Amino acid sequence: MWNEEFHKTGSMIRFLLKRDRLRLPVWILSLVFLTMITAYSFTDLYSSQGERQALAETMQNPAMTAMVGPGFGLENYTIGAMMAHQMLLFSAILVAIMNILIIVRHTRTDEEEGRIELIRSLPVGRASSLAAAMLVLLAANVLLALITGIGLYSLGTESMDLNGSLLYGAALGSAGLFFSAVTALFAQLSQHSRGTVGYSMAILGFSYILRAIGDVSNETLSWFSPLGWATGTKAFVDNDWWPVVLACAMSIFIAAGALYLNRLRDVGSGFLPSKPGKKHASNGLLSPLGLSLRLQRTSIISWAIGMYLLGVSYGSVLGDLEAFFASSDMMNEMLPAVEGLSLTEQFLTMIMAVISMICTVPALLFMLKVKGEEKQGRTEHLLARSVSRWKLLGSYALPSFFFSFVMVLLAVTGLWSAAYSTMEDPVSFYSLFKGAMVYLPAIWVMIGTAIFLIGFFPALTSLSLFYLAYSFFIVYLGGMMQFPEWLSNLSPFGYVPQIPMEEFDLTAVLLLLLTAVTLSTAGFAGYRNRDSTG
Repeated sequence: MWNEEFHKTGSMIRFLLKRDRLRLPVWILSLVFLTMITAYSFTDLYSSQGERQALAETMQNPAMTAMVGPGFGLENYTIGAMMAHQMLLFSAILVAIMNILIIVRHTRTDEEEGRIELIRSLPVGRASSLAAAMLVLLAANVLLALITGIGLYSLGTESMDLNGSLLYGAALGSAGLFFSAVTALFAQLSQHSRGTVGYSMAILGFSYILRAIGDVSNETLSWFSPLGWATGTKAFVDNDWWPVVLACAMSIFIAAGALYLNRLRDVGSGFLPSKPGKKHASNGLLSPLGLSLRLQRTSIISWAIGMYLLGVSYGSVLGDLEAFFASSDMMNEMLPAVEGLSLTEQFLTMIMAVISMICTVPALLFMLKVKGEEKQGRTEHLLARSVSRWKLLGSYALPSFFFSFVMVLLAVTGLWSAAYSTMEDPVSFYSLFKGAMVYLPAIWVMIGTAIFLIGFFPALTSLSLFYLAYSFFIVYLGGMMQFPEWLSNLSPFGYVPQIPMEEFDLTAVLLLLLTAVTLSTAGFAGYRNRDSTG
Protein backbone atom coordinates (compact mmCIF):
# COMPACT_ATOMS: atom_id res chain seq x y z
CA MET A 1 0.00 0.00 0.00
CA TRP A 2 2.76 2.42 0.92
CA ASN A 3 4.52 1.71 -2.37
CA GLU A 4 1.35 2.75 -4.16
CA GLU A 5 0.92 5.89 -2.05
CA PHE A 6 4.44 7.14 -2.83
CA HIS A 7 4.79 5.75 -6.34
CA LYS A 8 6.92 7.98 -8.60
CA THR A 9 7.96 10.26 -5.73
CA GLY A 10 11.46 10.39 -7.21
CA SER A 11 10.08 11.63 -10.52
CA MET A 12 8.04 14.27 -8.69
CA ILE A 13 11.16 15.44 -6.86
CA ARG A 14 12.99 15.90 -10.15
CA PHE A 15 9.98 17.77 -11.53
CA LEU A 16 9.84 20.16 -8.56
CA LEU A 17 13.60 20.73 -8.66
CA LYS A 18 13.33 21.66 -12.33
CA ARG A 19 10.53 24.12 -11.55
CA ASP A 20 12.54 25.67 -8.72
CA ARG A 21 15.92 25.60 -10.45
CA LEU A 22 16.17 29.38 -10.01
CA ARG A 23 13.92 30.04 -7.02
CA LEU A 24 15.64 27.73 -4.52
CA PRO A 25 19.24 28.73 -5.37
CA VAL A 26 18.32 32.41 -5.14
CA TRP A 27 16.74 31.91 -1.72
CA ILE A 28 19.62 29.80 -0.37
CA LEU A 29 22.41 31.97 -1.76
CA SER A 30 20.70 35.15 -0.55
CA LEU A 31 20.35 33.80 2.99
CA VAL A 32 23.94 32.54 3.04
CA PHE A 33 25.24 35.83 1.63
CA LEU A 34 23.32 37.79 4.28
CA THR A 35 24.82 35.64 7.03
CA MET A 36 28.36 35.79 5.66
CA ILE A 37 28.43 39.53 4.97
CA THR A 38 27.08 40.25 8.44
CA ALA A 39 29.65 38.02 10.14
CA TYR A 40 32.45 39.57 8.08
CA SER A 41 31.24 43.09 8.89
CA PHE A 42 31.04 42.34 12.62
CA THR A 43 34.61 41.05 12.53
CA ASP A 44 35.81 44.20 10.80
CA LEU A 45 33.78 46.72 12.81
CA TYR A 46 34.14 45.29 16.32
CA SER A 47 37.72 44.08 16.36
CA SER A 48 38.44 44.94 20.00
CA GLN A 49 36.86 43.37 23.06
CA GLY A 50 36.13 46.81 24.51
CA GLU A 51 33.99 47.78 21.51
CA ARG A 52 32.10 44.50 21.69
CA GLN A 53 31.43 44.85 25.40
CA ALA A 54 30.14 48.39 24.88
CA LEU A 55 27.71 47.03 22.29
CA ALA A 56 26.76 44.17 24.62
CA GLU A 57 25.76 46.73 27.25
CA THR A 58 23.32 48.36 24.83
CA MET A 59 21.78 44.97 24.07
CA GLN A 60 21.10 44.10 27.72
CA ASN A 61 17.70 45.69 27.93
CA PRO A 62 14.19 44.20 27.70
CA ALA A 63 13.29 45.95 24.44
CA MET A 64 16.28 44.49 22.59
CA THR A 65 15.69 41.10 24.19
CA ALA A 66 12.09 41.16 22.90
CA MET A 67 13.30 42.25 19.48
CA VAL A 68 16.33 40.00 18.80
CA GLY A 69 16.16 37.33 21.50
CA PRO A 70 18.08 36.61 24.69
CA GLY A 71 21.78 37.37 24.78
CA PHE A 72 24.10 34.52 25.73
CA GLY A 73 27.75 35.19 26.40
CA LEU A 74 27.19 38.92 26.99
CA GLU A 75 29.86 38.90 29.69
CA ASN A 76 32.36 37.90 26.98
CA TYR A 77 30.76 39.25 23.81
CA THR A 78 32.73 37.52 21.08
CA ILE A 79 31.97 37.81 17.35
CA GLY A 80 30.30 34.40 17.49
CA ALA A 81 28.09 35.35 20.42
CA MET A 82 27.22 38.60 18.64
CA MET A 83 26.20 36.75 15.47
CA ALA A 84 23.98 34.30 17.33
CA HIS A 85 22.42 37.07 19.41
CA GLN A 86 21.71 39.63 16.73
CA MET A 87 21.24 37.58 13.54
CA LEU A 88 20.05 34.05 14.35
CA LEU A 89 16.42 34.97 15.12
CA PHE A 90 16.14 37.35 12.16
CA SER A 91 17.63 34.75 9.80
CA ALA A 92 15.38 31.98 11.17
CA ILE A 93 12.32 34.10 10.35
CA LEU A 94 13.53 34.55 6.75
CA VAL A 95 14.16 30.80 6.43
CA ALA A 96 10.66 30.11 7.78
CA ILE A 97 9.14 32.48 5.20
CA MET A 98 11.08 30.72 2.42
CA ASN A 99 9.69 27.36 3.48
CA ILE A 100 6.14 28.64 3.86
CA LEU A 101 6.05 30.21 0.40
CA ILE A 102 7.62 27.25 -1.42
CA ILE A 103 5.47 24.60 0.28
CA VAL A 104 2.32 26.60 -0.54
CA ARG A 105 3.49 26.94 -4.14
CA HIS A 106 3.79 23.16 -4.53
CA THR A 107 0.65 22.19 -2.61
CA ARG A 108 -2.40 24.46 -2.45
CA THR A 109 -1.39 26.72 -5.33
CA ASP A 110 -0.84 23.72 -7.59
CA GLU A 111 -4.24 22.37 -6.55
CA GLU A 112 -5.97 25.66 -7.34
CA GLU A 113 -4.31 25.84 -10.75
CA GLY A 114 -5.23 22.23 -11.59
CA ARG A 115 -1.70 20.79 -11.66
CA ILE A 116 -2.25 18.25 -8.87
CA GLU A 117 -5.38 16.90 -10.58
CA LEU A 118 -3.44 16.57 -13.83
CA ILE A 119 -0.56 14.81 -12.07
CA ARG A 120 -2.89 12.38 -10.29
CA SER A 121 -4.40 11.39 -13.62
CA LEU A 122 -1.02 9.80 -14.34
CA PRO A 123 0.38 6.68 -12.62
CA VAL A 124 1.58 8.69 -9.61
CA GLY A 125 0.95 7.87 -5.95
CA ARG A 126 -1.60 9.86 -4.02
CA ALA A 127 0.96 11.16 -1.53
CA SER A 128 3.80 11.61 -4.00
CA SER A 129 3.32 15.32 -4.71
CA LEU A 130 3.20 16.32 -1.03
CA ALA A 131 6.04 13.97 -0.09
CA ALA A 132 8.16 15.31 -2.94
CA ALA A 133 7.57 18.92 -1.85
CA MET A 134 8.58 18.16 1.73
CA LEU A 135 11.64 16.16 0.64
CA VAL A 136 12.78 18.98 -1.65
CA LEU A 137 12.50 21.41 1.25
CA LEU A 138 14.28 18.93 3.52
CA ALA A 139 17.20 18.85 1.09
CA ALA A 140 17.12 22.65 0.71
CA ASN A 141 17.19 23.21 4.49
CA VAL A 142 19.99 20.68 5.00
CA LEU A 143 21.98 22.31 2.18
CA LEU A 144 21.37 25.75 3.68
CA ALA A 145 22.49 24.52 7.10
CA LEU A 146 25.69 22.97 5.74
CA ILE A 147 26.67 25.89 3.52
CA THR A 148 25.98 28.38 6.31
CA GLY A 149 27.90 26.38 8.90
CA ILE A 150 30.91 25.71 6.69
CA GLY A 151 30.85 29.30 5.45
CA LEU A 152 30.96 30.76 8.95
CA TYR A 153 33.78 28.42 9.95
CA SER A 154 35.74 29.31 6.82
CA LEU A 155 35.93 32.94 7.93
CA GLY A 156 38.59 31.83 10.42
CA THR A 157 37.20 33.86 13.32
CA GLU A 158 38.53 32.50 16.60
CA SER A 159 35.15 32.47 18.37
CA MET A 160 33.42 30.69 15.46
CA ASP A 161 34.57 27.11 15.86
CA LEU A 162 33.31 24.27 13.68
CA ASN A 163 30.82 22.97 16.27
CA GLY A 164 29.23 26.38 16.83
CA SER A 165 29.16 27.20 13.11
CA LEU A 166 27.45 23.93 12.21
CA LEU A 167 24.99 24.43 15.08
CA TYR A 168 24.17 27.95 13.82
CA GLY A 169 23.39 26.51 10.40
CA ALA A 170 21.46 23.59 11.91
CA ALA A 171 19.32 26.00 13.95
CA LEU A 172 18.31 27.76 10.74
CA GLY A 173 17.67 24.52 8.89
CA SER A 174 15.60 23.00 11.70
CA ALA A 175 13.47 26.15 11.93
CA GLY A 176 12.85 25.89 8.20
CA LEU A 177 11.91 22.21 8.49
CA PHE A 178 9.42 22.95 11.25
CA PHE A 179 7.61 25.63 9.27
CA SER A 180 7.64 23.56 6.09
CA ALA A 181 5.86 20.80 8.05
CA VAL A 182 3.42 23.28 9.61
CA THR A 183 2.61 24.73 6.19
CA ALA A 184 2.12 21.24 4.73
CA LEU A 185 -0.34 20.53 7.54
CA PHE A 186 -2.30 23.74 6.92
CA ALA A 187 -2.34 22.90 3.21
CA GLN A 188 -4.54 19.94 4.19
CA LEU A 189 -6.71 21.93 6.58
CA SER A 190 -7.35 25.03 4.46
CA GLN A 191 -9.18 25.04 1.14
CA HIS A 192 -7.18 27.90 -0.38
CA SER A 193 -3.56 28.96 -0.78
CA ARG A 194 -4.25 32.32 0.88
CA GLY A 195 -5.65 30.50 3.91
CA THR A 196 -2.60 28.25 4.07
CA VAL A 197 -0.26 31.24 3.89
CA GLY A 198 -2.36 33.14 6.42
CA TYR A 199 -2.45 30.35 8.99
CA SER A 200 1.25 29.57 8.57
CA MET A 201 2.29 33.21 8.86
CA ALA A 202 0.03 33.52 11.90
CA ILE A 203 1.90 30.66 13.57
CA LEU A 204 5.18 32.40 12.69
CA GLY A 205 3.95 35.70 14.12
CA PHE A 206 2.56 34.03 17.24
CA SER A 207 5.88 32.21 17.70
CA TYR A 208 7.72 35.52 17.59
CA ILE A 209 5.39 37.21 20.07
CA LEU A 210 5.36 34.21 22.43
CA ARG A 211 9.15 34.08 22.34
CA ALA A 212 9.41 37.82 22.97
CA ILE A 213 7.15 37.63 26.03
CA GLY A 214 8.94 34.53 27.29
CA ASP A 215 12.44 35.93 26.82
CA VAL A 216 11.54 39.03 28.82
CA SER A 217 9.32 37.68 31.59
CA ASN A 218 9.11 33.87 31.68
CA GLU A 219 11.76 31.71 30.01
CA THR A 220 9.45 28.67 30.03
CA LEU A 221 7.15 30.34 27.49
CA SER A 222 10.02 30.63 25.02
CA TRP A 223 10.30 26.86 24.84
CA PHE A 224 6.78 26.68 23.42
CA SER A 225 7.97 28.72 20.43
CA PRO A 226 9.92 27.16 17.53
CA LEU A 227 11.81 30.44 17.23
CA GLY A 228 12.70 30.07 20.90
CA TRP A 229 14.24 26.70 20.07
CA ALA A 230 16.53 28.34 17.51
CA THR A 231 17.83 30.97 19.94
CA GLY A 232 17.95 28.36 22.71
CA THR A 233 20.79 26.55 20.93
CA LYS A 234 23.17 29.18 22.41
CA ALA A 235 25.34 28.87 19.32
CA PHE A 236 29.00 29.85 19.79
CA VAL A 237 28.50 29.97 23.57
CA ASP A 238 27.21 26.71 25.11
CA ASN A 239 26.39 25.00 21.78
CA ASP A 240 23.30 23.03 22.85
CA TRP A 241 22.15 20.66 20.08
CA TRP A 242 19.04 19.32 21.75
CA PRO A 243 16.75 22.20 20.59
CA VAL A 244 17.67 21.22 17.00
CA VAL A 245 16.76 17.61 17.78
CA LEU A 246 13.47 18.81 19.30
CA ALA A 247 12.64 20.89 16.21
CA CYS A 248 13.42 17.99 13.87
CA ALA A 249 11.35 15.55 15.94
CA MET A 250 8.36 17.90 15.96
CA SER A 251 8.78 18.45 12.22
CA ILE A 252 8.64 14.69 11.56
CA PHE A 253 5.55 14.34 13.75
CA ILE A 254 3.71 17.22 12.02
CA ALA A 255 4.80 16.07 8.55
CA ALA A 256 3.44 12.59 9.28
CA GLY A 257 0.13 14.17 10.27
CA ALA A 258 0.06 16.17 7.04
CA LEU A 259 0.69 13.04 4.95
CA TYR A 260 -2.03 11.15 6.82
CA LEU A 261 -4.59 13.91 6.24
CA ASN A 262 -3.55 14.13 2.61
CA ARG A 263 -4.66 10.51 2.18
CA LEU A 264 -8.13 11.26 3.55
CA ARG A 265 -9.16 14.33 1.56
CA ASP A 266 -10.09 14.91 -2.05
CA VAL A 267 -8.24 17.30 -4.34
CA GLY A 268 -9.47 20.86 -3.81
CA SER A 269 -11.09 20.12 -0.44
CA GLY A 270 -9.93 20.89 3.08
CA PHE A 271 -10.70 19.90 6.63
CA LEU A 272 -11.62 23.49 7.44
CA PRO A 273 -14.31 24.03 4.81
CA SER A 274 -15.39 27.50 3.86
CA LYS A 275 -18.77 28.65 5.09
CA PRO A 276 -21.52 28.44 2.47
CA GLY A 277 -22.17 31.79 0.87
CA LYS A 278 -25.41 33.71 1.05
CA LYS A 279 -28.08 33.12 -1.57
CA HIS A 280 -27.99 36.78 -2.55
CA ALA A 281 -24.99 39.06 -2.65
CA SER A 282 -24.92 41.95 -0.23
CA ASN A 283 -24.74 45.51 -1.49
CA GLY A 284 -21.08 45.58 -0.53
CA LEU A 285 -20.27 42.98 -3.18
CA LEU A 286 -21.81 45.02 -5.98
CA SER A 287 -18.63 47.05 -6.50
CA PRO A 288 -14.98 46.10 -7.12
CA LEU A 289 -13.99 47.76 -3.83
CA GLY A 290 -16.55 45.77 -1.88
CA LEU A 291 -15.39 42.54 -3.53
CA SER A 292 -11.76 43.35 -2.76
CA LEU A 293 -12.55 43.97 0.91
CA ARG A 294 -14.60 40.77 1.13
CA LEU A 295 -11.83 38.68 -0.39
CA GLN A 296 -9.33 40.05 2.11
CA ARG A 297 -11.60 40.34 5.14
CA THR A 298 -10.04 37.46 7.08
CA SER A 299 -6.53 38.60 6.25
CA ILE A 300 -7.29 42.18 7.30
CA ILE A 301 -8.75 41.09 10.64
CA SER A 302 -5.89 38.68 11.32
CA TRP A 303 -3.21 41.26 10.55
CA ALA A 304 -5.03 43.91 12.60
CA ILE A 305 -5.04 41.65 15.67
CA GLY A 306 -1.41 40.74 15.04
CA MET A 307 -0.28 44.36 14.78
CA TYR A 308 -2.07 45.29 17.99
CA LEU A 309 -0.45 42.35 19.81
CA LEU A 310 2.92 43.32 18.35
CA GLY A 311 2.53 46.77 19.89
CA VAL A 312 1.49 45.23 23.20
CA SER A 313 4.52 42.93 23.23
CA TYR A 314 6.90 45.88 22.81
CA GLY A 315 4.97 48.15 25.17
CA SER A 316 4.99 45.53 27.92
CA VAL A 317 8.78 45.78 28.25
CA LEU A 318 9.00 49.57 28.48
CA GLY A 319 8.60 49.55 32.24
CA ASP A 320 11.58 47.19 32.61
CA LEU A 321 13.45 49.23 30.01
CA GLU A 322 12.97 52.37 32.09
CA ALA A 323 14.34 50.60 35.18
CA PHE A 324 17.28 49.26 33.17
CA PHE A 325 18.28 52.71 31.94
CA ALA A 326 17.98 54.12 35.44
CA SER A 327 20.37 51.50 36.83
CA SER A 328 22.90 51.42 33.98
CA ASP A 329 25.64 54.02 34.27
CA MET A 330 27.19 52.90 30.98
CA MET A 331 23.95 53.41 29.06
CA ASN A 332 23.65 56.90 30.50
CA GLU A 333 27.17 57.62 29.28
CA MET A 334 26.68 56.06 25.85
CA LEU A 335 23.39 57.75 24.98
CA PRO A 336 23.80 61.51 24.96
CA ALA A 337 21.26 63.40 26.99
CA VAL A 338 18.58 65.17 25.00
CA GLU A 339 16.75 67.95 26.76
CA GLY A 340 13.15 67.06 27.50
CA LEU A 341 13.52 63.41 26.47
CA SER A 342 14.07 60.33 28.61
CA LEU A 343 16.38 57.54 27.50
CA THR A 344 13.32 55.38 26.96
CA GLU A 345 11.82 57.92 24.55
CA GLN A 346 15.11 58.04 22.65
CA PHE A 347 15.18 54.27 22.39
CA LEU A 348 11.61 54.22 21.09
CA THR A 349 12.73 55.68 17.76
CA MET A 350 14.26 52.35 16.74
CA ILE A 351 11.22 50.42 17.93
CA MET A 352 8.99 52.71 15.84
CA ALA A 353 11.08 52.05 12.73
CA VAL A 354 10.82 48.30 13.18
CA ILE A 355 7.07 48.41 13.88
CA SER A 356 6.43 50.60 10.84
CA MET A 357 8.24 48.20 8.51
CA ILE A 358 6.38 45.20 9.93
CA CYS A 359 3.13 47.13 9.36
CA THR A 360 4.21 47.55 5.72
CA VAL A 361 3.98 43.79 5.15
CA PRO A 362 0.15 43.53 5.27
CA ALA A 363 -0.22 46.72 3.23
CA LEU A 364 1.92 45.24 0.47
CA LEU A 365 0.13 41.89 0.63
CA PHE A 366 -3.24 43.65 0.24
CA MET A 367 -1.89 45.42 -2.84
CA LEU A 368 -0.29 42.33 -4.37
CA LYS A 369 -3.59 40.47 -4.05
CA VAL A 370 -4.65 41.98 -7.39
CA LYS A 371 -1.78 40.17 -9.11
CA GLY A 372 -2.89 36.89 -7.56
CA GLU A 373 -6.45 37.41 -8.74
CA GLU A 374 -5.17 38.28 -12.20
CA LYS A 375 -3.02 35.17 -12.31
CA GLN A 376 -6.05 33.04 -11.44
CA GLY A 377 -7.99 34.63 -14.30
CA ARG A 378 -10.62 36.16 -12.02
CA THR A 379 -10.04 39.79 -12.96
CA GLU A 380 -11.10 39.03 -16.53
CA HIS A 381 -14.66 38.43 -15.32
CA LEU A 382 -14.71 41.94 -13.87
CA LEU A 383 -13.03 43.62 -16.83
CA ALA A 384 -15.54 41.94 -19.16
CA ARG A 385 -18.21 44.02 -17.43
CA SER A 386 -18.50 47.76 -16.99
CA VAL A 387 -15.45 47.93 -14.71
CA SER A 388 -12.50 50.03 -15.80
CA ARG A 389 -8.93 48.98 -15.17
CA TRP A 390 -8.39 52.06 -13.01
CA LYS A 391 -11.37 51.18 -10.86
CA LEU A 392 -10.21 47.58 -10.51
CA LEU A 393 -6.66 48.50 -9.52
CA GLY A 394 -7.98 51.25 -7.26
CA SER A 395 -10.16 48.75 -5.40
CA TYR A 396 -6.95 47.15 -4.14
CA ALA A 397 -4.80 50.28 -3.87
CA LEU A 398 -7.29 52.20 -1.71
CA PRO A 399 -7.54 49.49 1.00
CA SER A 400 -3.77 49.10 0.92
CA PHE A 401 -3.17 52.80 1.61
CA PHE A 402 -5.98 53.04 4.16
CA PHE A 403 -5.12 49.90 6.12
CA SER A 404 -1.46 50.86 6.28
CA PHE A 405 -2.65 53.74 8.46
CA VAL A 406 -4.93 51.42 10.44
CA MET A 407 -2.15 48.89 11.09
CA VAL A 408 0.24 51.55 12.35
CA LEU A 409 -2.51 53.05 14.51
CA LEU A 410 -3.33 49.67 16.06
CA ALA A 411 0.34 48.92 16.75
CA VAL A 412 0.78 52.33 18.41
CA THR A 413 -2.40 51.84 20.44
CA GLY A 414 -1.17 48.45 21.65
CA LEU A 415 2.24 49.91 22.46
CA TRP A 416 0.76 52.80 24.43
CA SER A 417 -1.83 50.70 26.29
CA ALA A 418 0.82 48.23 27.49
CA ALA A 419 3.31 51.00 28.29
CA TYR A 420 0.66 52.89 30.27
CA SER A 421 0.21 49.92 32.59
CA THR A 422 3.94 49.19 33.08
CA MET A 423 5.63 52.61 33.24
CA GLU A 424 5.56 54.96 36.20
CA ASP A 425 5.67 57.95 33.85
CA PRO A 426 4.27 56.61 30.56
CA VAL A 427 5.01 58.21 27.22
CA SER A 428 2.04 60.17 25.94
CA PHE A 429 -0.09 58.66 23.20
CA TYR A 430 0.39 61.77 21.08
CA SER A 431 4.18 61.38 21.16
CA LEU A 432 3.96 57.75 20.09
CA PHE A 433 1.34 58.57 17.45
CA LYS A 434 3.45 61.35 15.98
CA GLY A 435 6.62 59.22 16.00
CA ALA A 436 4.85 56.39 14.17
CA MET A 437 2.75 58.29 11.65
CA VAL A 438 5.78 60.07 10.26
CA TYR A 439 6.66 56.70 8.70
CA LEU A 440 3.42 56.55 6.70
CA PRO A 441 4.85 58.36 3.63
CA ALA A 442 7.66 55.79 3.48
CA ILE A 443 5.11 52.97 3.70
CA TRP A 444 3.15 54.61 0.88
CA VAL A 445 6.31 54.71 -1.25
CA MET A 446 6.56 50.95 -0.78
CA ILE A 447 2.93 50.57 -1.86
CA GLY A 448 3.57 52.89 -4.82
CA THR A 449 6.51 50.69 -5.81
CA ALA A 450 4.21 47.65 -5.80
CA ILE A 451 1.65 49.49 -7.96
CA PHE A 452 4.39 50.54 -10.39
CA LEU A 453 5.60 46.95 -10.74
CA ILE A 454 2.03 45.67 -11.22
CA GLY A 455 1.52 48.24 -13.97
CA PHE A 456 4.74 47.74 -15.91
CA PHE A 457 6.51 44.57 -14.68
CA PRO A 458 3.83 42.24 -13.28
CA ALA A 459 6.19 39.26 -13.28
CA LEU A 460 8.47 41.14 -10.87
CA THR A 461 5.88 42.23 -8.30
CA SER A 462 7.58 40.16 -5.58
CA LEU A 463 10.53 42.56 -5.79
CA SER A 464 8.50 44.98 -3.65
CA LEU A 465 8.74 42.49 -0.78
CA PHE A 466 12.47 42.08 -1.35
CA TYR A 467 12.78 45.88 -1.33
CA LEU A 468 11.08 45.92 2.05
CA ALA A 469 13.43 43.18 3.28
CA TYR A 470 16.37 45.30 2.13
CA SER A 471 14.98 48.31 4.00
CA PHE A 472 14.53 46.25 7.15
CA PHE A 473 18.08 44.95 6.91
CA ILE A 474 19.55 48.42 6.43
CA VAL A 475 17.58 49.96 9.30
CA TYR A 476 17.97 46.95 11.60
CA LEU A 477 21.73 46.54 11.16
CA GLY A 478 22.74 49.87 9.67
CA GLY A 479 23.80 51.45 12.94
CA MET A 480 25.67 48.41 14.25
CA MET A 481 27.44 47.68 10.95
CA GLN A 482 28.07 51.36 10.16
CA PHE A 483 26.82 51.14 6.59
CA PRO A 484 27.51 54.15 4.34
CA GLU A 485 24.69 56.65 4.28
CA TRP A 486 23.94 56.12 0.58
CA LEU A 487 22.77 52.55 1.30
CA SER A 488 20.21 53.93 3.74
CA ASN A 489 19.16 56.54 1.20
CA LEU A 490 18.19 53.78 -1.23
CA SER A 491 15.28 53.00 1.08
CA PRO A 492 12.39 55.40 1.71
CA PHE A 493 12.73 54.67 5.43
CA GLY A 494 16.17 56.27 5.34
CA TYR A 495 14.56 59.70 4.81
CA VAL A 496 12.10 59.55 7.69
CA PRO A 497 12.89 61.96 10.54
CA GLN A 498 13.28 60.04 13.80
CA ILE A 499 10.86 61.86 16.04
CA PRO A 500 11.36 62.86 18.86
CA MET A 501 15.14 62.54 18.45
CA GLU A 502 15.07 64.72 15.32
CA GLU A 503 13.05 67.70 14.23
CA PHE A 504 10.17 67.13 11.83
CA ASP A 505 11.55 67.51 8.29
CA LEU A 506 8.70 68.73 6.09
CA THR A 507 10.85 68.63 2.94
CA ALA A 508 11.72 64.95 3.40
CA VAL A 509 8.10 64.02 4.10
CA LEU A 510 6.84 65.94 1.05
CA LEU A 511 9.50 64.28 -1.09
CA LEU A 512 8.33 60.85 0.05
CA LEU A 513 4.69 61.74 -0.62
CA LEU A 514 5.56 63.05 -4.08
CA THR A 515 7.48 59.85 -4.82
CA ALA A 516 4.53 57.71 -3.68
CA VAL A 517 2.10 59.69 -5.86
CA THR A 518 4.42 59.53 -8.89
CA LEU A 519 4.98 55.78 -8.63
CA SER A 520 1.27 55.11 -8.07
CA THR A 521 0.15 57.32 -10.96
CA ALA A 522 2.66 55.72 -13.31
CA GLY A 523 1.58 52.27 -12.17
CA PHE A 524 -2.09 53.04 -12.83
CA ALA A 525 -1.21 54.30 -16.32
CA GLY A 526 0.81 51.20 -17.05
CA TYR A 527 -1.92 48.88 -15.79
CA ARG A 528 -4.50 50.57 -18.00
CA ASN A 529 -2.41 50.02 -21.11
CA ARG A 530 -0.97 46.54 -20.61
CA ASP A 531 -2.53 43.18 -21.40
CA SER A 532 -4.62 41.64 -18.61
CA THR A 533 -2.44 38.53 -18.56
CA GLY A 534 0.69 40.60 -17.86
